[in-house]
Amino acid sequence: MTGRKELLVRLIAAAVGGAVLSLAFAPVSFGPAAFVGAALIIASLWRASALRGAGIGFVGGFAFFTPLMNWLTVVGTDAWLMLGAFCASWWALQGIGIALVSRLPGAALWVPSVWVLQEALRDRIPLGGYPWGRLGFSQADITIGNYAAWVAVPGVTFIVALVATVGVQVVIRIHEREESLRARTVARPVALIIAVAAVSFAIPTPVGGEGDRPSAVVAVIQGGTPQIGMGAMDVRRVVVDNHVRETVALAASIEAGDEPVPDVVIWPENSTDIDPFEDPTVAADISRAAGAVGAPILVGAVTDVPGDPTKVQNVGILWDPVTGPGQIYVKNQPVPFGEFIPFRDVLTRFIGRFDRIPRDFIAGDEPGVFDVDGVVLGNLICFEVAYDHVVDAVVHGGAEMLTVQTNNATFAFTSQPEQQLQIERIRSVETGRAVVIAATTGISAFISPDRTIVSMLDELETGYLVEEVPLRNSYSLSTIVSPIIEWLVAIIAVLAWGAAVMRARRLRT
Repeated sequence: MTGRKELLVRLIAAAVGGAVLSLAFAPVSFGPAAFVGAALIIASLWRASALRGAGIGFVGGFAFFTPLMNWLTVVGTDAWLMLGAFCASWWALQGIGIALVSRLPGAALWVPSVWVLQEALRDRIPLGGYPWGRLGFSQADITIGNYAAWVAVPGVTFIVALVATVGVQVVIRIHEREESLRARTVARPVALIIAVAAVSFAIPTPVGGEGDRPSAVVAVIQGGTPQIGMGAMDVRRVVVDNHVRETVALAASIEAGDEPVPDVVIWPENSTDIDPFEDPTVAADISRAAGAVGAPILVGAVTDVPGDPTKVQNVGILWDPVTGPGQIYVKNQPVPFGEFIPFRDVLTRFIGRFDRIPRDFIAGDEPGVFDVDGVVLGNLICFEVAYDHVVDAVVHGGAEMLTVQTNNATFAFTSQPEQQLQIERIRSVETGRAVVIAATTGISAFISPDRTIVSMLDELETGYLVEEVPLRNSYSLSTIVSPIIEWLVAIIAVLAWGAAVMRARRLRT
């Protein structure tokens, strides 16, 4: 095969692989597609030159991220394509690494290590990173996701890439060797793949209920917004009224004996974009709702920053029915270009829709841990559920269950809410804790520690859910080893990359 034809075949394989990999995520959510897609991408990069690896990696990444994040077209086609290109640039770097380390003995270990390294860097750089589309998040619907209980999300990424790499090696060996050697050539790799699948069925998934109190009764409110899309939160007062209305309806059901009195009620992110510390009518309505239901409400609010009119905060406020506002969590990981505008003075001259974000959200520095009469909640706000360090912080801060306050109204009826639900299900297994999601327009849900969806309010439904939630205050293996695994594998990838570069130099001299 000529050089140009080979390059074309590699580019086609990478593009097809990226598209197939996207099928492992919502809305299709076919977990096995991750193995096929990753294998095609790895095969397209196998022993390529570094320069070709960069180009092939970019093509594969762009073919993956653009269908994955087509929900961003709600914001703008340019934003969608630019973010897809940004994420694909990390895959270009990954492509160089895989092309080089695939030439080394033991490539089945080095290739998945490079994939984990790419995700570790993309999750953090720049501006706090962007962890959407990690391989480990694709396994919520099949048993490979059970590995999250042992090796966390980075470990699941490694396992998916490992199986894909071994599969590529099997095909290459069959192609390169004589017919008589085929059985012996494929026996060990196939045994490894079978073992990985078999062990995933045997991993015990957590059930919770290991704390001082076996469970807590939790309610979530999905009040809805008057519209969806970019203008979802334009009528701010109506959003507050909707969540008050549904909470009062829950109170009526409690009084009628149809629902138990909850230990806590969860309102979603942006349930009030009117600062309740500045508007006494909003504060009075929240207090009225809490008093009616007879339980504290974790309110998602946007609040002003005292002394700085150019800044705001995305917060969770624990609102007591008697004493009013108490503990507050300030979102640790605001979303760049969604909640703050980097290089604002320059970019706002060219991109008019940034006027919708007139003030930048500032980041908090304390984890979202709330003590509600002895029940400890670990609170995450929207996209924070995708960031390992934010999740780890609340678990190690004593959280017995996880709550996610989210506002997906901008992306209603796209794949974004379902993709977020996949992440939340993997987090339940990883942390061994129940996850409770409250969303403005959906999807609100209760997820058990074994990632089963116990109950759910779908998109654009309004109402409430009440469930008894198991508590857990012990640590799963993955919550202990998660950072260690990621950094260890990343270091291995860097060392393998360095060894591959040195080997290439020796061969050239």
